[in-house]
Amino acid sequence: MYHDIPESLRALIEPVVADHGFELVTAELAGKVVRVVIDTHDGDGRVPIDECAAVSRELASCFDAEAAMPGAYTLEVSSPGLDRVLAREKDFSAACGREVKIETRRPIDGRRRFRGELVAFEGGRAQVRVDGKPIEIPFDEVSKANQIYHFTSADFAKKSRNSGEAR
Repeated sequence: MYHDIPESLRALIEPVVADHGFELVTAELAGKVVRVVIDTHDGDGRVPIDECAAVSRELASCFDAEAAMPGAYTLEVSSPGLDRVLAREKDFSAACGREVKIETRRPIDGRRRFRGELVAFEGGRAQVRVDGKPIEIPFDEVSKANQIYHFTSADFAKKSRNSGEAR
């Protein structure tokens, strides 16, 4: 989650990501692995792989210059992907009407994992319909969240070489 990024790590990463014309969605440090997720300002997830590589190279240089990561480390820079990570309040607002998976820090109504339609996000609270029942989840209680991508036949349609249109 964006609000869980250590300030020292965010201060190193966010300016580099912004200089490349992107937004920082989330960053996590898991042992010696730094995972960074970036997105376009439109939030469409269309970050070319060569841009992820460019951000990764510059971040690695910054980490090394600042001695931010002692010893060997692995740096992974990616876009939000098909099962889009929801890490900021604006990500939740944009996902309204879509199916989501949410894991909470503590149990809510006796459970920590929820899957259902994100009906609304207002006042820092996600309103999710799970098995037909409304559940309200405070944003501060979310430890992990993703939007669920549903494949359609259009995802598998062959594209014409000349027009780029699906046939």
